[in-house]
Amino acid sequence: MIVVADSGSTKCDWLLVDDKGTPLFEKQRTKGLNPAILVRPKLRSTIAKNKVMAAEREKATHVYFYGAGCGTAKPSRMLKEVLEEYFPNAVVDVKEDTFAAAYAAVGAEMKPAVICILGTGSNCSFFDGKTLDQRVTSLGYAVMDDASGNYFGRRLLRDYYFSLMPENLKISFSERYDLDSDVIKAKLYKKPNPNAYLASFAEFMFLNKESEYIEELIKSGIREFANTMIFQFKEHLQDCPVHFAGSIAFFAQEEIRAVGEEMGFKVGVFERRPIEGLIRYHVNKLANSKD
Repeated sequence: MIVVADSGSTKCDWLLVDDKGTPLFEKQRTKGLNPAILVRPKLRSTIAKNKVMAAEREKATHVYFYGAGCGTAKPSRMLKEVLEEYFPNAVVDVKEDTFAAAYAAVGAEMKPAVICILGTGSNCSFFDGKTLDQRVTSLGYAVMDDASGNYFGRRLLRDYYFSLMPENLKISFSERYDLDSDVIKAKLYKKPNPNAYLASFAEFMFLNKESEYIEELIKSGIREFANTMIFQFKEHLQDCPVHFAGSIAFFAQEEIRAVGEEMGFKVGVFERRPIEGLIRYHVNKLANSKD
């Protein structure tokens, strides 16, 4: 049994398939497993809560995990150890989520591309067809993550409290969310996963996209992301497309294409959840290794 996982900070999708890629169970979902944020016991307990994987874990021969927070050595190693303990008979491979986006977006041809992730967090790398070039070390949601869910959630909260949000949207925003300052501060500074909490507000943008304020908010975030992340690889932008993965990117396709035309980069494909493409990639890779 092959297990493939695609995790952000908010949620993690799991597919359990046979060696031909046929699903053995429906897609499973757990909370996100970001090893840069969560401690070892929390990582294990989150996986263990899923009854299907708990029952089938000893049947796994290969586990391929792609996730936010797996781009640096220490968190990635910790998660790998947790997965090796939980799936005792499996070979475990842990990679950052940008690889998932790359493998799913470029397909079997594996052509070079700039790969962007806009989900709860954000990231950007150049994929040369084999390896990823990532030129900026992420300092996480508090400092970086431009155009991510937590970035837009923070912008919305600031604009609401600074009265920069149009009055009609302020009313809608306050009706949809608990905006009591004590609640917000507790969620941000005392509760786990503040990045996912901030990202929960981003849905508001896509429910109100007819607003000029929202349109400009999204575009300004994309412009900032392009300047800080995409244009690290400006030498490749003439020849390579820029692919996007993640829910924020998926729902902001129109704005991303507009900013791409405005700023001069070619927008490629959008993958909301790359996990199906990952299954194809790994099944083909295992089959070729047996030939």
